[in-house]
Amino acid sequence: MESKRFSRRWHILSNIAKKSLKVGAAVVVGVVVYQRWKYNDKVLYASWTTNYEPSVKWDFNWDRREPSSLLPPPKGKTDSELADYKKQLENSTPTASRHLLLIRHGQYFDNAAVDKDRFLTALGRAQAEVTGMRLKDLDLPYTVLISSTMTRAIETAKLIHKHLPELEYKQDEILREGAPIPPEPPLGSWRPEQKQFFQDGARIESAFRKYFYRADPSQKEDTYEVIVCHANVIRYFVCRALQFPPEAWLRFALANGSITHICIRPSGRVSVKSVGEHGHIKAQEISYN
Repeated sequence: MESKRFSRRWHILSNIAKKSLKVGAAVVVGVVVYQRWKYNDKVLYASWTTNYEPSVKWDFNWDRREPSSLLPPPKGKTDSELADYKKQLENSTPTASRHLLLIRHGQYFDNAAVDKDRFLTALGRAQAEVTGMRLKDLDLPYTVLISSTMTRAIETAKLIHKHLPELEYKQDEILREGAPIPPEPPLGSWRPEQKQFFQDGARIESAFRKYFYRADPSQKEDTYEVIVCHANVIRYFVCRALQFPPEAWLRFALANGSITHICIRPSGRVSVKSVGEHGHIKAQEISYN
């Protein structure tokens, strides 16, 4: 009796699959097939749950702070030794998240020869002002404001700081703009010399390692850091944080004054809440230079 019932169910599923594939409704099949149809000890699952191996697995120790990698393994396997190791592991595991809000500077005079002359345009200053207003309206518990040492980033940060005056403001030259890694596919109109990738790439990678890591176990509350820097740097950071091929950094664009929000969870997972968010900027004031 059970055998006949299972056969009828399988026949129904097969017919649904054939019809659904013809009309492109594979999702419907997936939803139906996902139900467990038991016959003796056999269970039918959807194809994506059966012997599936991801093409690339997430590296939980990407920041070299995975608790199990920081502790020596237990010396023995007695209950007390294992319990002690488990306790150490718990004490070494973070409970709070770190949030990084990466702000791209405002529009600037990009045809100037030297950095001191590459200051913000009137539009760039307006973009920085509304970005500061947006950050204030978000009313997050910000802990620090950091900027690159380039003129356009400093100007942008100072205009933002007007709206968040209680924040400590720092500058860090490691966040300066540059060529992080040769992009794939390459861009014919942008061809830095190879030595520039070696110099800038090492610096920008160092910046990633300096600012991207999970919270310390002693941190009890989530933190929100505001970092004002540059498009190439931010795009490279996003690719590295999500463990995407870093060569993909040039495949997306960031508006001036935009906000990219990245969250680093206690487990070592990373999520991007927004990339290049610029809804706070009027349509006629959006720019990308």
